[in-house]
Amino acid sequence: MNLDNIIRRISGKGSGLYKKDFLLTWEKSDEELEMVLEVAAALKELRENNISCRLFDSGLAISNFRDKSTRTRFSFASASNLLGLAVQDLDEEKSQISHGETVRETANMISFLSDFIGIRDDMYLGEGNKYMREVAEALDEGFSEGVLPVRPGIVNLQCDMDHPTQSMSDLMHLQNEFGSLENLKGKKIVMSWAYSPSYGKPLSVPQGIIALMSRYGMDIELAYPEGYDLIPEVVDLAKENSTKSGGSFNISHSMKDAMKDADIVYPKSWAPYKIMEQRTQLLKNFDKPGLGELEKLCLANNAEHKDWEFNEETLNVTKNKNALYMHCLPADISGVSCKEGEVNADVFEKYRIKTYIEAGYKPYIIASMMLTNRFEKPAEVIEYLMKYGAKRVF
Repeated sequence: MNLDNIIRRISGKGSGLYKKDFLLTWEKSDEELEMVLEVAAALKELRENNISCRLFDSGLAISNFRDKSTRTRFSFASASNLLGLAVQDLDEEKSQISHGETVRETANMISFLSDFIGIRDDMYLGEGNKYMREVAEALDEGFSEGVLPVRPGIVNLQCDMDHPTQSMSDLMHLQNEFGSLENLKGKKIVMSWAYSPSYGKPLSVPQGIIALMSRYGMDIELAYPEGYDLIPEVVDLAKENSTKSGGSFNISHSMKDAMKDADIVYPKSWAPYKIMEQRTQLLKNFDKPGLGELEKLCLANNAEHKDWEFNEETLNVTKNKNALYMHCLPADISGVSCKEGEVNADVFEKYRIKTYIEAGYKPYIIASMMLTNRFEKPAEVIEYLMKYGAKRVF
């Protein structure tokens, strides 16, 4: 089993992730990110060999989604269940939060017998990651004052800045497709805007991709129409990472030019940074008329770039006319989920199963983030599970 190799590679290594929330990939060291990948691979192999990964006899994992989700919501539930935790959704409309309960109070009240809190908060630019840190401070106080027997770990399930469970799943997918992290060096990946008939899509996926992949010596091409910029600080971070890792970073305003000789392509719509700033203020002010007008403006702007569709013509300029297509899903598929969208139906169908495989790493990535938060020496935990060998299905 590959488990022996994983245990050998991580044996004796303490986890810098121990008792640390996972909020942004760029707050973690290379070694810590690799630990998450190794543990995720071990958990995947354990389950595939019918070995139970239950490390908790009881306890809750709180699922707090402040925006819609399918893959990440079920991945968080699957990861929690894999480790033996029950999942409880925090529905803010059905809680006292809707009556003005403070973040400090809510964080403590839901955490008496909880071990983890997964949070998605990606709607408000400048607020999502800030909210997660506010929850973290409340938990720190609750634990230090003896209110909570255990300080629950927080996993960022997407915020306004980053989508770490997605980008780490994508990295695991690339690692397996190309054989190793080392083999990613020199590979060209294009993170490209693509047309969508909807507006307000978060910036966190493209930002997460460029911030993470730039750490592995890849040649990053960020492509978008004029005006569809990302948060400047994250772009600067990606540029710095590329310099340090021996890769490169370039911004292009032509999808087809950017895709030339690409090894990996990631065509995905997002809203312009400045638009998301305006949207945040309108949302805060409950300005529905203003939001309506902004949506009309954005959709009209998007409609000027319908040619930003990933299709056979664009695929043909990639390396060997067969670059690896990636997407966080759901993709806006032309002629399937919408009239005109991010990707041509025939091209998407060619890669559809691979995008499902890509998504399938996420439960293990999340479970790994949980395990490394709770256990200081992951190798010993994996070895125990392997040797104990309790069957998951009898």
